[in-house]
Amino acid sequence: MGSLPPPHLDFSSANHQDISEDNLLTLFKSQQDLLNHFFKHLDLSQTQSFSRLLLSTSGTVFFTGVGKSAFVANKVSQTLVSLSFRSSFLSPLDALHGDIGALSSRDVLVLFSKSGATEELLRLVPCAKAKGAFLVSLTSVPGNPLAGVCDMNVHLPLERELCPFNLAPVTSTAIQMVFGDTIAVALMAARNLTKEEYGANHPAGRIGKSLIFKVKDVMKKKDELPVCKEGDLIMDQLVELTSKGCGCLLVVDEGHRLIGTFTDGDLRRTLKASGEAIFKLSVGEMCNRKPRTIGPETMAVEAMKKMESPPSPVQFLPVVNEGNTLIGIVTLHGLVSAGL
Repeated sequence: MGSLPPPHLDFSSANHQDISEDNLLTLFKSQQDLLNHFFKHLDLSQTQSFSRLLLSTSGTVFFTGVGKSAFVANKVSQTLVSLSFRSSFLSPLDALHGDIGALSSRDVLVLFSKSGATEELLRLVPCAKAKGAFLVSLTSVPGNPLAGVCDMNVHLPLERELCPFNLAPVTSTAIQMVFGDTIAVALMAARNLTKEEYGANHPAGRIGKSLIFKVKDVMKKKDELPVCKEGDLIMDQLVELTSKGCGCLLVVDEGHRLIGTFTDGDLRRTLKASGEAIFKLSVGEMCNRKPRTIGPETMAVEAMKKMESPPSPVQFLPVVNEGNTLIGIVTLHGLVSAGL
């Protein structure tokens, strides 16, 4: 019930004013100006010292905050974790009830606070110092008490909040987020993090899959392949053509080397052009002997690009080794199903 407005306040639509495009434009421009104030007055020397500290830390970088700043602290910590940095969020309340046991003298504790006067953080400071951790405050009010008791302070310049009452933290939290995420990217570059390393931390997402999955991970193989010989009659291979869900036949020789492909589109065109003569035609007579192919070690996302490349898109790619031996097939449907 504490989150409900007092009964005497009427928030019914009768008291609402319309939100015009001009009003929105004014607000966005005002927020832009407030953010520009931050960029213009940010002390890069302080920022560099902070960045170097995080880069050289042998332990864990903990982030903490209260209220909206806690959400920012948690988000920045998660960003660093996704970039292979040891980081965690430390609740100031839970820290004083046992969680501070995670802190050690090898760690850094970063405290987000607009005012630098947050009681919960000020109570946490002496306890964190007793554990030997290095404390950094990120604050926006000059001469605040939190900055005075921490080992390092970075001032995040704030002209005012966009809120008409200058109360709701809608600009200060934006500044905190921009600062934290920009530092994360600086650390990412300093560590020379590769796309492959980044992808390894995101295996379930599309980004990770595009950086991790190879053709061999998503291709059909062995009994799943719609295989036939070039001397086989087209009409004898209709079941093979339609039952494997690939929309094609993969024509191979006795050594299982790829000769060509015959698609359901080829079947329709052959039937239209040949009529009843199709009953006597072999797959080898009508197949495409210069199909696009791909290797098993190629990244799966490259297979999708190759399917979509000119002169015309295709729905599948035979997978062959260096000796042109057929080892699989990758389909557009399979790539999409894999989340690519």
